[in-house]
Amino acid sequence: MNLLLISSDQHRYDCVGANGHPLLKTPHLDRLAAEGVNFSHAFCPIPLCVPGRASFLTGTWPTRHLSIANWDTEAPRPLRRDLPTWSQCLHDAGYRLGYIAKWHVDKDRDPTHFGFDEYVPEGHYFRWREEHGLPPVPREQGWLGEADPHITPEQHKLGWGADHAIRMLEERARDGRPFVVRWDPTEPHLPNRPCEPFASMYPPESILPWPSFGDRFEGKPYIQQQQLRTWGLDGWTWQQWAPIVSRYLGEISLLDAQIGRILDALDRLGLADDTLVVYTTDHGDMCGGHGMIDKHFVLYDDVVRVPLIVRLPGQTRRGRTCDAFVSNLLDLATTFLDLAGLPIPDTFQGQSLAPILRGDADDTGREDIFAMYHGNQFGLFSQRMVRGRRWKYVWNATAEDELYDLEADPGELVNRALDPTCTGELARLRHRLVTWMEATDDLLLNTWTRPQMLEGRTR
Repeated sequence: MNLLLISSDQHRYDCVGANGHPLLKTPHLDRLAAEGVNFSHAFCPIPLCVPGRASFLTGTWPTRHLSIANWDTEAPRPLRRDLPTWSQCLHDAGYRLGYIAKWHVDKDRDPTHFGFDEYVPEGHYFRWREEHGLPPVPREQGWLGEADPHITPEQHKLGWGADHAIRMLEERARDGRPFVVRWDPTEPHLPNRPCEPFASMYPPESILPWPSFGDRFEGKPYIQQQQLRTWGLDGWTWQQWAPIVSRYLGEISLLDAQIGRILDALDRLGLADDTLVVYTTDHGDMCGGHGMIDKHFVLYDDVVRVPLIVRLPGQTRRGRTCDAFVSNLLDLATTFLDLAGLPIPDTFQGQSLAPILRGDADDTGREDIFAMYHGNQFGLFSQRMVRGRRWKYVWNATAEDELYDLEADPGELVNRALDPTCTGELARLRHRLVTWMEATDDLLLNTWTRPQMLEGRTR
């Protein structure tokens, strides 16, 4: 079986048409969901690029592969060199692997050091743009983004990346060997710079605030309000946010259009019946949620809940929405090897989704899901999360605890950690978190932190 993997950067779960967004048009992702399985409760292991992508490659939590933050931080630890990767396992089994666009895993080793036979770095786009006589990418508004008036969708970095994915598929169709084509576009990571017609597809005045907008941060960690001040966003109204969200949505529709081109190529080349197709992302995006930008120092659903859509050839139960708890990057690493009939390395910590994809199961058996964070950009800051169907608990090792009733408060606006009526639930989730940290050999669980949680020595 072949693999077409599209893994974007910073795509919110609720920003897919099939996932219920009232405005967003994503007909090709919707088509994929209608032909496969759409996982409604997929969560990333960590909402940060470098450690998340390292987790995807190695099938392990950041506390095992040890690359816990991005490179430009106080803790730029490299990925362990002794861990097997699913890509190398597939390469060793005879697959031919190609990688396009964003890497962001290891500063010293590129994808060709991990089993990929071909690597097209994202930086090549800017040289391509110059060679074709196109003006430079506009950057006047910095991280807030802006429309790119100089190009067509085919000339956008997303169109360029899709061209390479299609070219690889055409070459693989002639080659005849099993293949992996992996496209990792940076988009829709900020700054968003869509071109027309996507730049004006969603008028700002038509966009409603996120459920989490309007947070007053009462009883929440200080760092959350500081994040707003650091970015200069303190006191922003939705009218100020709406143009940024408009460009974010427009870029997602532009991404979707390019995915459609790739799916059409898969059909045209006669590869669809032999190719596993996966769409997911490394993490979500605040994009105005809680008034915040980017993704740091929080474990809100805005950044940890992610889209995951998988189409398996020969599926007999298509168009399913599966609400099982899934750790997308860890579980996919295991799933790829399982579907290829290869041994799963003992180091892998995910769970195969193959039984669900084949229609043999409806659940992973998990009662909850976990995530972690270690700090980035503005200093180190350790967090661990456990989330069930109703309750979410976030342990901030050096700040206030967070507890949210997701049924009553889906926007996670009201911290219930100090609510005396929630004492039992808080204790249960703290014990649950300790049990998981023990099972994953989390180094943050030690002589001091264990009683802090188990004996309630935290607020």
